[in-house]
Amino acid sequence: MAKFSWKGRNRGGQIEKGVLLADSRDAAAAVLRGRRIQVSSIKEEGRQIPIMKRFKLPSRVPQKRLALFTRQFSVMLDAGLPLVQCLEILGDQEENRTFKEIIQSVRQDVEQGASLADAMRKHPKGFDNLFVNMVAAGEAGGILDIILQRLSTYIEKTVKLKAQIKSAMIYPVAVIVIAVGVVWIILRFVIPVFAQLFAGVGSDLPWLTQAVVSSSNFIGNYSLFIIAVIILLIIAVNRYHKTHRGRRVIDGLILKSPIVGMLVRKIAIARFCRTLSTLTASGVPILDGLEITAKTAGNAIVEDSIMAVRKAVEEGKTISEPLEQTKVFPMMVVQMINVGEQTGALDQMLSKIADFYEDEVDTAVAGMMKLIEPLLIVVLGAIIGVIVAAMYLPLYSILTEIG
Repeated sequence: MAKFSWKGRNRGGQIEKGVLLADSRDAAAAVLRGRRIQVSSIKEEGRQIPIMKRFKLPSRVPQKRLALFTRQFSVMLDAGLPLVQCLEILGDQEENRTFKEIIQSVRQDVEQGASLADAMRKHPKGFDNLFVNMVAAGEAGGILDIILQRLSTYIEKTVKLKAQIKSAMIYPVAVIVIAVGVVWIILRFVIPVFAQLFAGVGSDLPWLTQAVVSSSNFIGNYSLFIIAVIILLIIAVNRYHKTHRGRRVIDGLILKSPIVGMLVRKIAIARFCRTLSTLTASGVPILDGLEITAKTAGNAIVEDSIMAVRKAVEEGKTISEPLEQTKVFPMMVVQMINVGEQTGALDQMLSKIADFYEDEVDTAVAGMMKLIEPLLIVVLGAIIGVIVAAMYLPLYSILTEIG
């Protein structure tokens, strides 16, 4: 047996690490899954890593490639092609090198007698817990092609939602970067020329001009220091966000923010309902579905709320009752889920809620774009206006004295 050091998160979301004995890395991962630990890394102690692999950065499979793979896989199975032949065709035509190797490895394991879900479970970079659990449910129920169709639809909707979020952020970030760059160039290179001109005049400068000149001198003397402080601040916040407490503090502040918080909450609700709907419709047990859904929430506060709901359901309660107590989900969502539970159509109700909130996200993103664009223009115009006014005030005073 070999000795493996591991690191992962337990069911409570806390990071754990340790050492265990196992015949292989896969056997060690299976033991940790039995303990309900989400593994982030497993390393065999004492084993030398080849120099090329040591510096190889981990890469995940793009969601668009996964969606295309899943859609084609379901069509081939529905047409009656054998499972191994489907994997062989999909592996040969795959363009992404990482994903190609994963598919080929899965095909080899299936050929050797492993189930498709177990073969996919060995490759978390390509297939997450949601994907693997749904495939396992499809294999058990003999409806793998239908499950893959649902998965492809789910992934496509997830990709669309992420694209909407990115498109909403690109424009304001680009404008802010350009605005900061323009102001920095003006303060760093233009203002010093005016400062030398005013110094030659010898008269006292207005307070606004003096403030702008002082800001220019500070930026000129401490540019590298300012950049270093900003980089260190970003690194510090990023590291703090990776801690258990830091993630909850920062995610909590994001949820409470006026505009962004509303958007993040709608995204979290849409993701929760879409994921749980897909899982329950595919036959995944509700407790497993809630646990998987919590991990895909994207916000620590929402994740904790879903895990609290899971604990209550495990004790025999319905989903809607503890969901209302979390104060994260709106009353409308809680009531619709309650109706879905009473009528036995929870997956359909969750799908309708997801459709509604995905439309709400579209509307919210469009509203943010309309609000941010004029706001950024006004702010940038005000900053440039103040700088221009500060430079013209001394000239105006000099011309007044001459007059």
